[in-house]
Amino acid sequence: MGESNETPEALQAICYQRGSLRLLDQRKLPLESVYLNIQDSKDGWNAIRDMVVRGAPAIAIAAALSLAVEIHSLEFKGAPADAADFIVKKLEFLVSSRPTAVNLSDAATKLGDLVQNTSETTTEVKTVFKAFVEAAEAMLENDVADNKAIGSHGAIFLRKKSEGLDKLCVLTHCNTGSLATAGYGTALGVIRALHAGGYLDKAFCTETRPFNQAKFQAIWLSFGSRLTAYELVHDKIPATLVTDSAVAALMKSGSVNAVVVGADRIAANGSDTANKIGTYSLALCAKHHGVQFYVAAPLTSIDLSISSGQQIVIEERSPKELLNSEGGLGKQVAASGIAVWNPAFDVTPASLITAIITEKGVITKSGDDVFDIKSFVESTSKRLTIE
Repeated sequence: MGESNETPEALQAICYQRGSLRLLDQRKLPLESVYLNIQDSKDGWNAIRDMVVRGAPAIAIAAALSLAVEIHSLEFKGAPADAADFIVKKLEFLVSSRPTAVNLSDAATKLGDLVQNTSETTTEVKTVFKAFVEAAEAMLENDVADNKAIGSHGAIFLRKKSEGLDKLCVLTHCNTGSLATAGYGTALGVIRALHAGGYLDKAFCTETRPFNQAKFQAIWLSFGSRLTAYELVHDKIPATLVTDSAVAALMKSGSVNAVVVGADRIAANGSDTANKIGTYSLALCAKHHGVQFYVAAPLTSIDLSISSGQQIVIEERSPKELLNSEGGLGKQVAASGIAVWNPAFDVTPASLITAIITEKGVITKSGDDVFDIKSFVESTSKRLTIE
């Protein structure tokens, strides 16, 4: 992967033109804006695994586009069925980079089905490759539209549920904005929509672990302080940064009207949603203080194949991310010999969630503290359109 310091005018984590892909290296934000040139699926795998790119929607898109770049001018010898098998194997490889984010595996399955079906109706390898490239590009375009729809649905619903308040103070966790998606964002998209409509008083963003990263040994930065704060300042949205451990005190003071977070995976029965570590504790705090707690995510984050959070693979990050500065690359800052548990995600039960905001509308509880997600999905359009 090569580096480029050229920065687009608009805040953009994924810069793509057919045959070319650059990903903003989010490990270096907010002090540096460096783009990595992604030339193939191996570069894409490394960028996802090393958290150059992060956020469930962006991960899926970056993976698909890295393979699209690889096959754009590939001279492939074999039949259309061989080309489809080649793509499917590459997709399986890319899925292994971040197993918790269902968007990636969902996209890989549908893209794999697409190329296999295409291979059965053509005698040209280039037709199979073209179908994949166009589908990957459609994912990029559709994600922005879906995010704006999530923002609109969420802003309307939050205002309706907060009658009597002219403006809202909304807290968010991790990064769910333009840096985690193709643009605009999911949970941060709701905040953007509230701000654009003049209904946001202030946004609070949490520091959000894991993957501590800093430029200097004495400074500890993470997703909220590096990425979400960066986006909010960039868009001139009034915002305040707080540590995760300060949230309970903040809510007790009455300063938060609602919490909006994203999701990497939502179980079919709606009882469990996996998101960045610390989400569960935020939900508990919100429940105790009577604060609305929303999950904002595209329908592709819903995994109808699993019935509960016990089936969700929870990725654990390297112990070095806690033991050493600079995201595990710098000097040791913790006592030698200490054991480390460093999960990247946790699971929040439906009993703590007010509603789930999607691009097709808001999913509310059907009774008994359960979301009827399957019926909602079946009543809307397909979860991921690849034509």
